[in-house]
Amino acid sequence: MKTFTNKQLKDVRVLVDFVRVYCHARHNRSLRTLLDLPPELRHRYSRGVELCPDCAGLLAHGIQKRRTCPLDPKPSCKHCRVHCYSKEYRAKIREVMGFSGRRMIMRGRLDYLWHFFS
Repeated sequence: MKTFTNKQLKDVRVLVDFVRVYCHARHNRSLRTLLDLPPELRHRYSRGVELCPDCAGLLAHGIQKRRTCPLDPKPSCKHCRVHCYSKEYRAKIREVMGFSGRRMIMRGRLDYLWHFFS
């Protein structure tokens, strides 16, 4: 398994943050379990990331797709000519990004404005 580039690592951290915000706001706490993150991310999330099974599956799929993306530099998914997500995953990730992006911006995370509008 190859390691992430710096750009891929940044993209995956954004994905983890967005899925975590979505899961914590929308899903039952009792269903969450600790997610096994790639080694490159463990230092950033020292307490770990707890997600429900659906969100954990979505995140694992997203991490794998980002790791194997053939495009360099990678455009944002909605501007990409090669869609690596199936329609179901693409709809779900769009929902997660829209919900979490607005919520994070309203809570002062202005650095995510770029991801929200791009």
